[in-house]
Order: sequence, then C-alpha cells, then structure tokens
Amino acid sequence: MSGTVTLENKWPVLGRHAQATEWLRLWADLGRAPRTIDAYARGLAEYLQMCEREGVDPLTATRAHIGIYVRELTERPSLRGPNVVSIDSGAGLANATIQQRLVSVRLFYDYLMEEGLRDSNPVGRGRYTPGRRGSGNQRGLVPSLTKLPWIPTEQQWADILEVAAAEPVRNRVMLALAYDAALRREELRLLRTDDLNPAHRTLRIRAETTKNRLERIAAVLGCDRSAAVGLSRAPGESEQGTWTAFPV
Repeated sequence: MSGTVTLENKWPVLGRHAQATEWLRLWADLGRAPRTIDAYARGLAEYLQMCEREGVDPLTATRAHIGIYVRELTERPSLRGPNVVSIDSGAGLANATIQQRLVSVRLFYDYLMEEGLRDSNPVGRGRYTPGRRGSGNQRGLVPSLTKLPWIPTEQQWADILEVAAAEPVRNRVMLALAYDAALRREELRLLRTDDLNPAHRTLRIRAETTKNRLERIAAVLGCDRSAAVGLSRAPGESEQGTWTAFPV
C-alpha cells in the first residue's frame, strides 16, 4: 500500500483514476521489482495526463487516442535542451523509451479487459500467422527500431586521443581499460584494484557492477603492471579499494 501511495504522490494523476491505482497495487502484490512498478507508473501517468488534456475517459479511449499519445512522445522536446549538441540529441523520446511507455498502457488495458471493463485493447500488439506470406506479419502500433552504434571516424578518434594525452596517467589508463574491455560507465566506475590481473592480462567485471548481474572476465591486451601503478587511489584507501573514476 505504501508503495502505491508514494507513486500517487509522485504522479497525482494516478490517484484520480481508481483502476490505475488498483492495477499498480496488483503488480506490487505480485512481487514485481520497485523499479518495474515505477516504470509502469510513469508510462501510465503520462498517458492519463494526455487523456485529461483531451477530455477522454481512459475506459472508453480508442486507437486514435493512443495515436495522439504516441505523437506527443515522438514530438516531445529533448531534455538536453536546444543548445546541447550530441550524437542522439533532438526532439522526441527514443524508440525503446516509446516502446516502454506503450507497454505500460497495453498492460493496463489488458487488466481492464480481464476485469470486464473493456472488450478490446486499443494498443494492440504485433502478431504472426504461420503459413501466410506477406500478410502473415502484423506490425505493432510502433515498429521496433535497432539503433546502430556510433563509430568515430579516424579524425574523431584522433581528436579523442589528443584530448586524452593531456590527462593524468590514471585517466589515460582508465580510458584504455574502458575501450579495451568494452566497459560501461558504471562498470568502469566500480572497478577495484584486485579486479586487474596483469600476469594473465585479464580484467574481472564483478556481477554487482554489470547490467545483467553476471560476472565476466575480459582480456585486456594493453594490461600490464604499469597499468596498476597508473591507477590512483583515494587518500586512506587500501590496495583492495575502489579505483577513483575519471570525470564523465
């Protein structure tokens, strides 16, 4: 109950729709992770806010109203601001984020159908019918897109190395480790001195630092004893302590 109350305090619109509160309480009772409940609540709250602006009852909303919600998501101004230049800056949420928002709304309408409050789900989902060509695949409301990785040009990579050359040894070592072992920012930030094995030129990425909570061992070709020497520790930190991360 307390978790639902917290969500209602964060998004007051949820408290104005009894079915939304009941649905989120059901997921909480089923033991879903707090972050999952929070993601569901955010997506549903944004949808309910759109319904209130359009004067639409969520219980009778149609596919056209879902389209309005999708349009708002795709046209939403970037949180980075108009003056920030980045590779993926621009208007609208990312495709994966839009998919996540729609999952919340679709599951909410699935719940309403199970409760007998609706006959159909306006969000729908993609379907596949075996044995039929062409028309056998029915796309979902919003197609899933796979974003290609950004690969720097030779000049861009040279610029990165030029800037890194002026950094302290610790920062240069950590940049090399991040590149060589393909580390995420959080994995790099939580590295410990005992994760580095210069004798075997390997790096241990502990399970608690990874996104999928699985430990892995990465081969680091540029790893030697000088790399361990180049890593600075915070004052008073033991040899087994956490490395001090470079600014990101």
